[in-house]
Amino acid sequence: MHGHMMDTPLLISSIAKHAERFHGDREIVSVTMDDPRHRYTVRDAMARARQLANALDNLGLERGDRLATIAWNDYRHLEVYYGVSGAGYVCHTINPRLFPEQLVFIINHAEDRYVFTDVAFVPLIEKLLPQIPGVEGFVVMTSRECMPRTSLPNAICYEALLTAEPGDYDWPQFGERTASVLCYTSGTTGDPKGVLYDHRSTVLHAYAAVAPDVMNLSSRDTVLPVVPLFHVNAWGVPYSALMAGAKLVFPGPKMGDGEALYDLIESEGVNLALGVPTVWLALLQYCDRNGKVLNSLDRTVIGGAAVPRAMIETFRKVHGVHAIQGWGMTEMSPLGTCNTPKAGAEDLSEDEAFDLATKAGRGIFGCELRIVDDDGEALPWDGVAYGALQVRGPWVCSDYFKLDGAAGAHTDDGWLDTGDVATIDPQGYMAVTDRSKDVIKSGGEWISSIELENTAMGHPGVAQAAVIGVAHPKWTERPLLVVVAAEGHKPGRDELLDFFRGKVADWWIPNDVAFVDELPHTATGKVKKIELRRQFADYALPE
Repeated sequence: MHGHMMDTPLLISSIAKHAERFHGDREIVSVTMDDPRHRYTVRDAMARARQLANALDNLGLERGDRLATIAWNDYRHLEVYYGVSGAGYVCHTINPRLFPEQLVFIINHAEDRYVFTDVAFVPLIEKLLPQIPGVEGFVVMTSRECMPRTSLPNAICYEALLTAEPGDYDWPQFGERTASVLCYTSGTTGDPKGVLYDHRSTVLHAYAAVAPDVMNLSSRDTVLPVVPLFHVNAWGVPYSALMAGAKLVFPGPKMGDGEALYDLIESEGVNLALGVPTVWLALLQYCDRNGKVLNSLDRTVIGGAAVPRAMIETFRKVHGVHAIQGWGMTEMSPLGTCNTPKAGAEDLSEDEAFDLATKAGRGIFGCELRIVDDDGEALPWDGVAYGALQVRGPWVCSDYFKLDGAAGAHTDDGWLDTGDVATIDPQGYMAVTDRSKDVIKSGGEWISSIELENTAMGHPGVAQAAVIGVAHPKWTERPLLVVVAAEGHKPGRDELLDFFRGKVADWWIPNDVAFVDELPHTATGKVKKIELRRQFADYALPE
């Protein structure tokens, strides 16, 4: 027996219609290449998204065709999100920080018919042009006045494209499992892999994100997504913020500019910001150098890499900001966990609360978690046992685009192997101890490089830290701490190693410290440990 409920599809266009009707007057503020502070409303944005949908239909596209974006966080990119997917096409966001050969692979593999690009990336695409023959045209996301001269064939000015179209458009109805967005992994091992989301998964993910124990979004919030729109849908914020009616503030090309971010936060009254740790490091350093305090910001959601305890403490003690750690993957849309306190957390001591905040968080309803041993047997949630972290749920990918199971990332019983090694405590808080390929195994026992890195970041003389395993004749491998010193500091080797005592097990303490000017990072801001291991492949640890 079935219930008697209406079977209305969950579509991205339904978010657009809801936002326009109930939150049409909410502001969207953007820093762009052609306007230092563009302002308009949600109603304006959705009208222009309909103009874009009309224009796309007139280009002779077919439902399911992929249209790429290589662009910063601003209002035009948001319009492309809704105009492309709402009309039944697939919005393919591309990270411009990837290597050129990766960009070529992604565009060709996705078979993108058009590319929407910011002016800043036109020279990059011009260089790629001979290797991407399948692209039929390029839409430059700027005004007529700022349209550059370019060698790109069939180059169209975005504003000219929209001006020619009416704002009336009936969003088409189709099955909710219709593909909506395509994102590729960063491809740190092998070619990037495509994750193809559908309308249903995107809307369900947005529902989950607005919940009080996740992002706690409402129409009273002002949200600054510093996490890029080209990186896993900016963690779903373009959908969840409009669903809830929050004001949006986009930083455009100023994502890594601490001063610009501070100004946006204070002048626009931002109370929620989202980004990776490296972004917040730049902001906190700016505030420290200039004696600034974040007055309007209430909370920040941080993901993409482990968040150092020192950063969490600085946000809370200096700025009164709650730093909320989250965890997920491109394959998960991306949200999987969020570290919000449960009832009873108010009874924790300050140290206990900060210890808890360093974990990746509790599972979000809609994303199941489990940890398994080498034989695939489930391990207990006791906070001690650690094993391979696996997930499943309605916004977790069941396969990769065009790979038909060849990636081998899924188990026979339908779980995705994340590649992370983790523990889960009795309260359900998950802590990632390592990537499976980065784990340090010393004398047959595992050492968590992430915990060592977080500890090192608590030293005032350390700006950035990474820990890798290097060969050892007796223990197979031992930890090496690689450090970027903080501005104005010159910490010594012995000083840093002594800092670990009493904070981690003695046998975990790194055998040596290497000082570098900078750490290599992936296109998504994570430390590129494969490059560090290559750099220190012949490193000789002291006796």
